[in-house]
Amino acid sequence: MSSLQILQGVFRINDTRVLRLDALTLEEKSQWAFVGANGSGKSALARALSSELPLLEGSQQSDFPRVARLSFEQLQQLVTQEWQRNNTDMLSIDEDDTGRTTAEVIQDEIHDPVRCATLAALFGITPLLSRRFKYLSTGETRKVMLCQALMPKPDLLILDEPFDGLDVASRAQLAEHLAELAQRGYTLAIIVNRFDDIPEFINHVGILADCTLTRTGTREAVLADALIAQLAFSETLSGTALPAPEDPLHTPTLPANQARILLRDGVVQYNDRPILHHLDWEVLPGQHWQIVGPNGAGKSTLLSLITGDHPQGYSNDLTLFGRRRGSGETIWDIKRHIGYVSSSLHLEYRVSSSVRHVITSGFFDSIGIYQAVSDRQRFLTQQWLDLLGLATQADSPFHALSWGQQRLVLIARALVKHPALLILDEPLQGLDPLNRQLVRRWLDVLIGEGETQLLFVSHHAEDAPECITNRLTFVAQGDIYGYQFETLIGNAK
Repeated sequence: MSSLQILQGVFRINDTRVLRLDALTLEEKSQWAFVGANGSGKSALARALSSELPLLEGSQQSDFPRVARLSFEQLQQLVTQEWQRNNTDMLSIDEDDTGRTTAEVIQDEIHDPVRCATLAALFGITPLLSRRFKYLSTGETRKVMLCQALMPKPDLLILDEPFDGLDVASRAQLAEHLAELAQRGYTLAIIVNRFDDIPEFINHVGILADCTLTRTGTREAVLADALIAQLAFSETLSGTALPAPEDPLHTPTLPANQARILLRDGVVQYNDRPILHHLDWEVLPGQHWQIVGPNGAGKSTLLSLITGDHPQGYSNDLTLFGRRRGSGETIWDIKRHIGYVSSSLHLEYRVSSSVRHVITSGFFDSIGIYQAVSDRQRFLTQQWLDLLGLATQADSPFHALSWGQQRLVLIARALVKHPALLILDEPLQGLDPLNRQLVRRWLDVLIGEGETQLLFVSHHAEDAPECITNRLTFVAQGDIYGYQFETLIGNAK
């Protein structure tokens, strides 16, 4: 029987951090989930299990012949590589887009069209096989990566946050598929931030803290203790306060009675494939919208129209903050009113920058800092670093942080200027339960004390903060999506 055993293991994460695994054994056909706070070493554990981290002390033995690992970092690298193949916006008329198709990405290491088609059908992405991978939504790319990981029929499958970025139906479908893999004899090690994401078939759980595996045991015994600890911590959040805006007396003002966003007959399409299909939408002062819908429905496309990042924004009848798009405003006129977080921004934040500079860049709406920073901005940035608990890592490289810590820093970057419009596209992706609760508290404080309005996209209904007043739902209607609008009475979710 195959197994992986680690005894008194000390693994090198980087020059200053190590991962400690005193005793861990994964037996063939066992099913594990590992949970921990952001920065606790979960992704390092995944790399240790797949023998990708240097072992400094102790012993590690594995006789699993085929090991596969899937992570956010791998997705980031793949998306970057695909966009570097060529800049699609700069292609000449007779130049082909060299980006790979979904089928080619799935078969990156193993060419087997039959198995590729079988896995695509399993995850419901058969129509995507001929499309360019780099144009897929976050949730769609996650399904493609899962298919790629399963191509070699691994004996040990290590999944680092497999559920993040998937809509409700896809999460349930994935849990069913993983349960089926477990029944077929696969050995699974799943790294999750949400205790709720631990599938029912999991029989062993490990808890990480400070890059140390602090507890392992049966699912029931470990989760009972972990949930008690969560509940105790949540009581400390009630007094949360946020750093002040840069200049409370001179914040940008918007017309009191004008719609913040007015989109008439919004249409976006690629190669005659509709992404947005005749959407009429109005966001009035004081409204806070939750936007929901399946992966690939067009939610992120809608947000990119608003931020000015989508090239088809200027072909639509869009009025933002009282100004018609294309009436002479600059991209900076748009962005100075907006704070923005999304998976695409996270993937695109590839510049070499310190944690401090990433937060400070929120004052300038830029990726990186290209102008002088004031003493006030430095002071407020330090307050955000203290609030995040990252003061000691302020001058560390942004990419040296865990994925969840990076996401927290990007959220702080969006909040730092107390924007008139805060656009959060799956902001809690990659965050552990305590940090998700903390961020929701920040949003309620920010909106309760200021003039900020919120657009919030999440596949998890429970993630929406209490301030939500309206909901826009993308509803499948054959090959296109229709739209459903709701007013939530009493701000109830």
